[in-house]
Amino acid sequence: MMQGFRSAGGLQCFISVFSAVRNLFVPPHQKRSALAIHIHRIRAMAQWNAVAGATV
Repeated sequence: MMQGFRSAGGLQCFISVFSAVRNLFVPPHQKRSALAIHIHRIRAMAQWNAVAGATV
């Protein structure tokens, strides 16, 4: 179901970008400590800033 998207192509474009960003920021599904999750998110933000800074 397209849920508000006007075309299947627009939906596909959004999903491809969204899944890549989600995979970067969401830690793997394992039992991890809060500190390990925090470090994962800090590293993800550093990678995001490096990529976003390079394209601007």
